[in-house]
Amino acid sequence: MFFKQLFNRSNKDLRKRIYFTLFCLGIFSIGSAITVPWAKTLYEELGFLEIFNLMSGGGLKSFSIFALGVSPYITAQIITQLLQMDIIPYFKELKDEGYTGKQKINKITRYLGILFAFIQGYIFTIVYSGTNDWMTILKTTVVLTAGTSLLLWIGDEITKYGIGNGLSLLIMAGILQSMPDIFVSAFKDLVTSGTFKTGVGIALFAAFIVIYLLIIVGVIWVQLAERRIPIQYANRSSSAYGKKQNYLPVKINSAGVIPVIFASTLITIPVTIVNLLKKQKAIDFVNKYITNTSLTGFILYIALIMFFGYFYTFLQMNPEEMSKNLNKSGAYIPGVRPGNDTIEYVSNILGKLTIVGSLFLVIIAGLPIIFSKFSGLSSSVTIGGTGLLIVVGVAIETYKQLESSLISRSHRKGIVRRWWILYL
Repeated sequence: MFFKQLFNRSNKDLRKRIYFTLFCLGIFSIGSAITVPWAKTLYEELGFLEIFNLMSGGGLKSFSIFALGVSPYITAQIITQLLQMDIIPYFKELKDEGYTGKQKINKITRYLGILFAFIQGYIFTIVYSGTNDWMTILKTTVVLTAGTSLLLWIGDEITKYGIGNGLSLLIMAGILQSMPDIFVSAFKDLVTSGTFKTGVGIALFAAFIVIYLLIIVGVIWVQLAERRIPIQYANRSSSAYGKKQNYLPVKINSAGVIPVIFASTLITIPVTIVNLLKKQKAIDFVNKYITNTSLTGFILYIALIMFFGYFYTFLQMNPEEMSKNLNKSGAYIPGVRPGNDTIEYVSNILGKLTIVGSLFLVIIAGLPIIFSKFSGLSSSVTIGGTGLLIVVGVAIETYKQLESSLISRSHRKGIVRRWWILYL
């Protein structure tokens, strides 16, 4: 039924938006395969930086023009959102300005993203390109920065003229490009490498596939699950129909995949810095205590996911704003007084749901890491769960937006038809 509506003659404009989105993703795929010509060597083992390689479609390992992906923008987004928490009054004021302030924050975030792209491009060029020539380093840094800038522009164009969130779709496209390599690597490590007996290796690989299927099912279930808070409208007088009653939907995982992306990006910063400094003691310390393969690094990773889960949920679903919006619309929660009681009630529900949602993200992101630790898989496999979480989450959101567009178009079409009937 969905595809029948999509390919209906009346939805021609919507199909154009889909084709435009696919065209932009095709550009990203081609760019991820174009290697910087003067890069002398390729870096084979990236460790926890595999998350960068995953989101860039394998571009970091092949040192392509899109090697950095949109990770510098994500870093900038983390910083600007943290600054809105009364750290710098200017950002707090911009946040309170509404749409105008949001546009200014987005502009600042993009400038910061380009700056971080230059810094990260410089670091990655020195550490991973295998060259000491300053002109080559400068040229490579400029190319990598330009690649990220182009991706940010493409993401904006997809958001304006395509379907879904452009930057999220670019991340999803990069992960989908890298996913086959993850499964091939897992098959080689478990079955053909000779580390395990053939039967044991096949059983472990089957368990690996099952884990990924469970991740898909779990992500779909959690992303679609919601807690409905009943609300009533006081300004609707009692009649034969009674008072109008609606629901305020609150997702179990309101933050989506953002906490995992933020945590993965943030934990790579010390790894990047120590690789730049080339201090062996610092590198050994980071590898021992901060990377996800270590116990302390894994705990830090989980803690960051929980923190950003709470932070982003309450940033997106502000109880004070929800209470104000309910008062403005003349609505209230049955049995709860407006004002502070409503804020406390909503905050309590959000807190409980966020615990469940954050724990779910921790399980999804942590399962492949634990499995890889005991089975001896390569570092590229450890972030497979995170990648799959992002892919399924973005796919669901994009599908919802597409379905909403189809429903709204069908509704408008029905209104036009009824208008013509009345006119005739």
